[in-house]
Amino acid sequence: MSLILVGGGSRSGKSRHALDLARSRGKRLAFIATGQACDDEMRDRIRRHREERGQEFTTFEEPIDLPALIETEGARFDALVVDCLTLWLSNLMLSGASDLDQRVDSLLSAGTAASASIVLVTNEVGCGIVPENALAREFRDRAGILNQRAGAAAREIYWMIFGVPLKVK
Repeated sequence: MSLILVGGGSRSGKSRHALDLARSRGKRLAFIATGQACDDEMRDRIRRHREERGQEFTTFEEPIDLPALIETEGARFDALVVDCLTLWLSNLMLSGASDLDQRVDSLLSAGTAASASIVLVTNEVGCGIVPENALAREFRDRAGILNQRAGAAAREIYWMIFGVPLKVK
C-alpha cells in the first residue's frame, strides 16, 4: 500500500505520530518493536510503550528479521508501525551481520510490496558531533545511508521537531 517514514531526534514525538498515522489508515493495527529487554531500564521502557499503545495494536517483538515478519503478517493488518530502524540497525551490527545492504534491500522491498501501510520510525543521528570511536562512526554513517534509502522508497516522510510533524514528502 504505502511506505511512510517518520524521523527526528530523540524524544521528538516520532513514535506518537507514527501511531497516529497508523490509526488513520484503519482499525487492524500492528506494532513491530525492535528493542530488546536486556536490562531493567529497557524492560521498564518497553512496558511503558506497551501501555501507551493500548490494546488496539497487536505487538510483535522482532529485533532482526523485519522483512520476514512484514511478509508473513502484513496482509492481516491495515497498518504496521516499525519502531525503530536505527535500533534494528544496531541489533544487526552487534549481531555481526555482514550483509547489511542486502537486509536493507529486503526490508524496503517487503515494505513497498506490503498490502498494509508500513510506518517506519527512525532516529536522525547525523546532526550531532562526530563520534569518538570507530563503531559509533560506522553506526552513524550506516544510519544516515539507511535513512536516505528509506526516504527514497517512502511515499510520505515526516520530520518531527518539538512534537510537531513537518511533512517533507
